[in-house]
Amino acid sequence: MNTADAKRVLETALICSSQPLQVRELRVLFNDELGADTVKSLLEELQDDWTQRGVELVCVASGWRFQSRPDLREYLDRLHPEKPPKYTRAALETLAIIAYRQPVTRGDMEDIRGVTINTQILKQLEDRGWVEVIGHREAPGRPGLYATTRQFLDDLGLASLDQLPMLESPSQQAEVFAGLAEAAESPLQPALVMEGEGADAAALPPEASSEGSPADAGDAPADPPSPPGESGDAAPAPPSPEVA
Repeated sequence: MNTADAKRVLETALICSSQPLQVRELRVLFNDELGADTVKSLLEELQDDWTQRGVELVCVASGWRFQSRPDLREYLDRLHPEKPPKYTRAALETLAIIAYRQPVTRGDMEDIRGVTINTQILKQLEDRGWVEVIGHREAPGRPGLYATTRQFLDDLGLASLDQLPMLESPSQQAEVFAGLAEAAESPLQPALVMEGEGADAAALPPEASSEGSPADAGDAPADPPSPPGESGDAAPAPPSPEVA
């Protein structure tokens, strides 16, 4: 099979798939006759081929997929003019703490934010598929350790936690919160969404109740979350998603 035909096969499989595909899965298309490096090279060529199109080929945590370009999000949103549910500031701060300091316990999050975290916030993040408990700290009560999921990275269009922007200033922190809110309300859309999928997954449940502290709605974290790996927690970090 020549290069052009191989690219057509990859292109068709990726467009018709409702989920990202990993390199090892794409190799099955060629009966494993093409090596992983060859498939990756073809995928990179496909990326270039689609540079000027309305969708792009990207590598996210779960694999390769075609998705809508971020700069076209506002136009796609016009197809669904209903006002999307929103995350509260408290939920975004909690999510940012988990993303940048994982694995962390609820107590860690409360120490950083300086307020009690409502159980409903953690439940919303779990229901959204963005965070999960990956273990327990060896401490009294064995509190759960929270970390982000592959779905979190996929919805932000990231391949790994290393691609999260650094938080070195209040303005960068604000940009991160804005990006999380945008992803929650209008995630990057895969090129193909099977009937019955996507609409419910993209919708974020509205905040059912506020946190216990009256000052909670507008407060800021006591400290900006630091990049992954700087929390000092001895607990094992969540496994890095393997794309290849």
